Amino acid sequence: MERILLTDLHRQYDNIKDEIDEAIAKVLEQKSFIRGPFVEQFEENFSKSTRMPHCVGVGNGTDALYIALKTLGIGPGDEVITAANTFIATSEAITMTGARVVFADCDDFYGIDPDDIREKISPRTKAIIPVHLYGQMADMNAIMEMAEKHHLFVVEDAAQAVLAGLNGTPPGGFGHFATFSFFPGKNLGAYGDAGALAARDETLFKKAKMFANHGRTNKYEHDFEGINSRMDGIQGAILNVKLKYLPEWTKKRQEIAMEYSKQLSRTEEIVTPPIREGAEHVFHIYPIRVDTEYRNDLLRYLKNAGIDAGIHYPVALPNLKAYQYLEYKPGDFPKATQFSHELISLPLFPELTSTEIEFIVDKIKKFFKE
Repeated sequence: MERILLTDLHRQYDNIKDEIDEAIAKVLEQKSFIRGPFVEQFEENFSKSTRMPHCVGVGNGTDALYIALKTLGIGPGDEVITAANTFIATSEAITMTGARVVFADCDDFYGIDPDDIREKISPRTKAIIPVHLYGQMADMNAIMEMAEKHHLFVVEDAAQAVLAGLNGTPPGGFGHFATFSFFPGKNLGAYGDAGALAARDETLFKKAKMFANHGRTNKYEHDFEGINSRMDGIQGAILNVKLKYLPEWTKKRQEIAMEYSKQLSRTEEIVTPPIREGAEHVFHIYPIRVDTEYRNDLLRYLKNAGIDAGIHYPVALPNLKAYQYLEYKPGDFPKATQFSHELISLPLFPELTSTEIEFIVDKIKKFFKE
């Protein structure tokens, strides 16, 4: 059997090659390289898919977070609370505004823990960034209750959660903004960097869209200083092709995840991904948990068997050297630290075959029997 990748983008491209090549050729013919009609068409279609009334394509998911925070007036002297278990882009965006990042620990679903958020709110707190990690939305009802009580902004980091939901509400349906990443490996991935920002409030959205494009109203008129974060025409065209397949791909991801969970549920050394009540989990990542003593050996075993499993994420953000200045103490984030030592991401992409799933599960079971 050929090596099984964590995500196999080549297989996806093979299935839609003609459409992708045609879309790129049209951009080249029309020379619509930055924003333009292909990006505008994607924005319109993405807005419909995500059930958000306003959407703008930007340079990447990190920019989307930064733009949202700046639009809300976050800056020096402010504090923003976010998850201890996520990629550093979330906390970087906070620091880029001049605000101070404050981390909160995980709940049992790997998302940010509302109880720990409550403990971290101070007079300087201005916003919360819950991360919809691995494809599952955070406990937004509890988070919004706190945000409303303390008059805090909420920016939903949905980089891993396109088409996710919680009790029928999509990312962005709770907070002031939702941000998305189209990094190539995401459920909806570009062929380069790209991202998006979505909002319900038209006034906030218009300001964010201007901020992403130099604060301009037209080519040489600027109401304020912004930044240059505009989606490329080629990425817009590629994403527009992929977007129509996303519901089908998402359903397939969910089916694969359920098959994994079914086949691994009787292996007592493994904890399969917990699903929050009312959650529509889209499984950007399928993470299993094993005891720390097994994790590295199992990863090596799978690699030697031709299976490219991974870790999301090997170090909880507060434990990184980059955040030593925050002077957190060992044990401040017990769950995030524990999960960073126990989680393994199994291969998951829509084109993964039942034969490959059985092979992966068989190897995992054999590891624990040997």
